[in-house]
Amino acid sequence: MISINVFHKDAVSAALSVIQAGGVIIYPTDTLYGFGVDATNDGAIDRLNDIKGRTGPISVLALDQETALGWGNIANDESVLIASKLKSQTTVIFPVNMGLVSQKIMGTDHTLGVRIPDHDFCKLLAGSSSAIITSTSVNRHDSLALNDPDRIIAEFGDEIDLFVNGGSLEGNKGSSIYKLNYGKFETIRD
Repeated sequence: MISINVFHKDAVSAALSVIQAGGVIIYPTDTLYGFGVDATNDGAIDRLNDIKGRTGPISVLALDQETALGWGNIANDESVLIASKLKSQTTVIFPVNMGLVSQKIMGTDHTLGVRIPDHDFCKLLAGSSSAIITSTSVNRHDSLALNDPDRIIAEFGDEIDLFVNGGSLEGNKGSSIYKLNYGKFETIRD
């Protein structure tokens, strides 16, 4: 595993290189640290699922609302609803276009969780990549998310390819999660 400071001039390019090669990164967001892989690469997703010890839906990063809404398989009035919720520290789950990402990270109802983190590294990563990148908390299944770099490296250092160190995020909580169901939001986590 390689570790690089989030402010290093090569942090984004190093992360992109690892992701494009099918690797796994850990990176800071505006809430928690996240695992990042190419959301279209089944092998990378399998590796991420093995690390976390679970399978199931995984959220992704979007650069901005325009990008996120462009992925949606949604009506215009639903776009307005989604835009009202899709902000910093929030994940919104909604139907997306088939083939956008691997089926392995989508919900059974062809939905996907999308985040637009208010974090410079995440914005640069999402804006520089042709791939869609996952964003799921750094933890094993049914365990608390890790936000201390030393604990992250001790727990996951042998299983990942790159750690983008943004310092301690202790005290932060996960994003609020809302799912669009038939024109209304269901609160998954507040």
